[in-house]
Amino acid sequence: MAREIVFDRPRFRAYGRKHLEKLPQLSNLSEDQRVSLKAVSAVLPFRVNPYILNELIDWTNIPSDPMFQLTFPQAGMLDRNDFERMRDLVYHGASEDLVRSSARRIQRRMNPHPSDQMELNVPTGNDGPLVGSQHKYRETLLFFPNQGQTCHAYCTYCFRWAQFVGIDKLRFAAGGADRLMGYLREHPEITDVLLTGGDPLIMGARVLRSYIQPLLHSEFSSIRSIRIGSKALAYWPYRFLTDSDAEDVLTLFEDVRKAGRHLAVMAHYSHPRELATPAAQAALRRVIDTGATVRCQAPLIRHVNDKSEIWAELWQREVELGAVPYYMFVERDTGPKHYFEVPLSRAVRIFSKAQSRVSGLARTARGPSMSASPGKVNVEGVATVRGERVFVLKMLQGRDPEWANRSFFARFDSQATWLNQLEPAFGDEHFFFEPAMQAMRRGVWRPSWEAEAELNVADALGEGA
Repeated sequence: MAREIVFDRPRFRAYGRKHLEKLPQLSNLSEDQRVSLKAVSAVLPFRVNPYILNELIDWTNIPSDPMFQLTFPQAGMLDRNDFERMRDLVYHGASEDLVRSSARRIQRRMNPHPSDQMELNVPTGNDGPLVGSQHKYRETLLFFPNQGQTCHAYCTYCFRWAQFVGIDKLRFAAGGADRLMGYLREHPEITDVLLTGGDPLIMGARVLRSYIQPLLHSEFSSIRSIRIGSKALAYWPYRFLTDSDAEDVLTLFEDVRKAGRHLAVMAHYSHPRELATPAAQAALRRVIDTGATVRCQAPLIRHVNDKSEIWAELWQREVELGAVPYYMFVERDTGPKHYFEVPLSRAVRIFSKAQSRVSGLARTARGPSMSASPGKVNVEGVATVRGERVFVLKMLQGRDPEWANRSFFARFDSQATWLNQLEPAFGDEHFFFEPAMQAMRRGVWRPSWEAEAELNVADALGEGA
């Protein structure tokens, strides 16, 4: 069905580091500020577009504006010594080769792939490792289509920053759908496929369909849900309004629903302002009208959204516009984490206070949640148990499905920002999952579902005897 287009047709254009001197919005910045932007953007990825520049950033409130903090690199994102080194190189006009080599040394120290993503998450099929994918949880496969490993703009906090800095061995990227389909044939336990990146919705509709359409065939009836992780609704809503293939993308979404599969667009809204423009609201309506469910998630980010009233407003606006608040994440232990991280004790206060400000319809969000190596660990609260002040934690989802919904306790630490900084409460030697994780890293233990899946493959090949 044709959809009326009521917006102008803005042309997407990406602005990167080489454009910093040419952006008119930056003309009021001091020379020192512009040098700082160029220095940090040599280390961490930077990309914006006209919509962000013209519609989202309040240029009268620089550098404090949250959308400026969210999209433009800041001096505090680097260690002081690293920043001064990069600033001096840029200020004195050092060669790009020297700037790049200095940046590489910093990048390699920034934990580019946290939570054992490279070591434990990459699955192996009959044809060897399934490059460009992760299979951490039994039911869900993450797939990184090669053509979707960039974004309409980059978030400064992005835990997948290593995808965008030009180091091929750090990238997750799959060349095509054939090996994905082969792996799914071998693993009927997978019910959800998540296309991620980068941003799969930066791909053209034809390429996007080449990955999704095969999943709709009866051969893959075990696939009940298709998810697309995307920031496009916030950073380039014209993807669904006026881009040349916007209608084709929306038709593809409708086809997923017509095939009887659930389609979830995992939207990354970090601040209410991303939902405030007419284009953002119209794009969200169009996606929802296809039958897709839009689930909203973001990390708690210092300098951007570390106030309970911001989250309450964000969740309320999402509900009013027909989307579902899904997760408040804890900023991962990678990249410029020291600039953005919030102590867990403060994170749980912000979450709880935000939840108290909204009705039950907006309390569907879970959090604050850490996507750590053993699984998604939720900070349920702080309590006093047996006279000891503790964090109450819950494993929402684990590498071993038997860990799901299991509660455990950690000693209260007002400064801790991640799971590996916590110690077990009550004098326990370790958390319940740690022996298994240590054995997994040594290669002497696997979750039971992995062994079962391997037997199923062997049986299918006639090798089970």
